[in-house]
Amino acid sequence: MIAGFQTYCRTLTDLNVEEVERICTFAIPRSLQKGEHLLQQGQICRHKTFIIKGLLRSYGTAADGAEYILQFSPENNWILDPESYHLHTATNFNISAIERADVLQWNKEDFDRLLKEIPTLERYSQQLASRNNYNSRQRLFTTLSSTPEEKYEDFVRNNPALLSRLPLHMIAAYLGMSLKTLTRIRHAQLRR
Repeated sequence: MIAGFQTYCRTLTDLNVEEVERICTFAIPRSLQKGEHLLQQGQICRHKTFIIKGLLRSYGTAADGAEYILQFSPENNWILDPESYHLHTATNFNISAIERADVLQWNKEDFDRLLKEIPTLERYSQQLASRNNYNSRQRLFTTLSSTPEEKYEDFVRNNPALLSRLPLHMIAAYLGMSLKTLTRIRHAQLRR
């Protein structure tokens, strides 16, 4: 598992070999089965998690039991509940494996120490947070301003590799529409 993270660091960060090795010494490998939770509503998020293999989702459940997916996280992505992690509060969300997954985790105390010791990691972490903030704002704007057809087209354009890995009901939950609406849109596109 560590080798996958080292490759990620070499190709996507400015971290040097010694810094990557230092970060890896605190990594905790973990495997998740399909459907297994990494974090459940009511718990405190105590780890930053990097996905080596598999696909995870972050989601909330409404009072009526409906699930609303906030984020899909495939390989070479990080996932956590930032508010719970930084504020040490119980989360309102869940993170679970859509597929069997191999991940690396760092507990908050260790990761905070690494951020202080390795300025390059601190900068990269800030860049990731900024990019996630931008992507979240773009997603929110699309959700509020687009038709169901436009939402689906945006999803297909920005996530082509996920289409074959996700059941339709999860795509619908991510897009904030019913499965019936999503099915209608897909059939209409196939007829064109």
